[in-house]
Amino acid sequence: MPSQQKKIIFCMAGVLSFACALGVVTALGTPLWIKATILCKTGALLVNASGQELDKFMGEMQYGLFHGEGVRQCGLGARPFRFSFFPDLLKAIPVSIHVNVILFSAILIVLTMVGTAFFMYNAFGKPFETLHGPLGLYLLSFISVALWLPATRHQAQGSCGCLVMILFASEVKIHHLSEKIANYKEGTYVYKTQSEKYTTSFWVVFICFFVHFLNGLLIRLAGFQFPFAKSKDAETTNVAADLMY
Repeated sequence: MPSQQKKIIFCMAGVLSFACALGVVTALGTPLWIKATILCKTGALLVNASGQELDKFMGEMQYGLFHGEGVRQCGLGARPFRFSFFPDLLKAIPVSIHVNVILFSAILIVLTMVGTAFFMYNAFGKPFETLHGPLGLYLLSFISVALWLPATRHQAQGSCGCLVMILFASEVKIHHLSEKIANYKEGTYVYKTQSEKYTTSFWVVFICFFVHFLNGLLIRLAGFQFPFAKSKDAETTNVAADLMY
């Protein structure tokens, strides 16, 4: 492939990585990861509410990794509330999981920014070390993908075990994060989650997962072999050399 086309491909990959890094930074700080609907179970049972009557006992909330807001309703009107995970909810949430989600998100941002620099360096510079060249870009893209979601079981075993997407999903679904937030410091009423859906910030992170795969394909499109992959010509040459000896 001509040098000019390689520069264009590496520039495209660098721009995608930079956009991905900005997206993750934005997602990390916004309360737009989850939107949940909560039911005041205590109030609904007291009046035996059903059908449209349940609307008087329905509240909602939305939150991210650091803070959020919502409205509680238990038949006596709406009660807006705001909360922060640090330090307000430290005793109510699975702290280790939540901290790992934030930690690996930060690591991903750093890796993506380094990857952006490497892409631009390969486009406009003269990489002379393996880490600066295509192999380094493959490595960074693989690590970034591994930090978000395991594509296969072998990837999961061979890479980082604490993956952001899985950790956050388990925190929400398995540890019932929305219910713990809704019931925090609510001694009289008990709230139950009715519905939950992932919102903008979560899907930004999900898209970034595919961006790293796309960057790997762009490197391959530039004419570089995947790491540890040998061409048929190279294999033929090696076989011929072995036969000569």
